[in-house]
Amino acid sequence: MKKRLLVVAPHPDDETLGAGGTIAKFSAQGDEVFVLMVSGHLPPLYSREDYEITVSEAHSAFDLLGVAKSMFLEIPATMIGDQPIHEFNGRILKIFNEFNPHIVFCPYPDRHIDHRVVFDSVMVAARPFGIGKDIEILAAYETLSETHWNAPHIEPNFTPNWVVEITDHIDKKLNALKCYESQVVDFPGPRSIQAVEALAKFRGTQAGFGFGEGMHIIRMVC
Repeated sequence: MKKRLLVVAPHPDDETLGAGGTIAKFSAQGDEVFVLMVSGHLPPLYSREDYEITVSEAHSAFDLLGVAKSMFLEIPATMIGDQPIHEFNGRILKIFNEFNPHIVFCPYPDRHIDHRVVFDSVMVAARPFGIGKDIEILAAYETLSETHWNAPHIEPNFTPNWVVEITDHIDKKLNALKCYESQVVDFPGPRSIQAVEALAKFRGTQAGFGFGEGMHIIRMVC
C-alpha cells in the first residue's frame, strides 16, 4: 500500500536538512510526499524579494527530492508564535484533515522558537483522535543548528531512536540542499554541505550502514 507522507517544515531548507534523504526514499518507492512550509523570510525582518528567492530554491529542491505537493503558509520567520494559537493550530489541522497522512515528520523542538511552536502545533493536529487515528508514524527530524547553541540537559537534546537509511539517496539530499544557495554556508559552517554529509555519515554508522537521517519516534502504530 502506498503511503502519504507529510513533512512539516518551519522554514525553507529545514525539510531538506532534516529529512531530504527520507523524502527522496519514500518518493522513489512510490509514496506521495507533501511538504508544508510554515514560515519564510518575509517582512519585517526580510524583504519580499528574499522570500521569493527561498521559495524558488525550495521548489528546485522539491523537484530533485520528488515532492508531489507543497504549500507555503507565508508567516514571517521568528513570528510564528505571534499568531493566535487557535488560528495557527487550525491552519495546521486543516492540512492534516485534507491530506490525511499515514506518516508525519515534524521538527524536533530545539532552541529555535519557530521549531518549538511548529512542533507543539503538530502534536495537537496528530492526536490519536479523528483523522489523527490514521497516522501510523509520527516522528521528529533532526535539523542542524545554525549555531550549535543550546543549554545542554536544561533544553532537550536530540537523540534518535530511529535512523532511516539514505545511502542510495544521499546525493539527492546534498544536491537538493545546494539549491538553497541563499542559505548554505561554507565549511566549517554547521549548515555547510560537508557538515550535512558528515552528520548523515555519522547517523548511518550508528545504525550500521553508510548514510542515515536520525528521527525521534513520538508514536508508531503497527
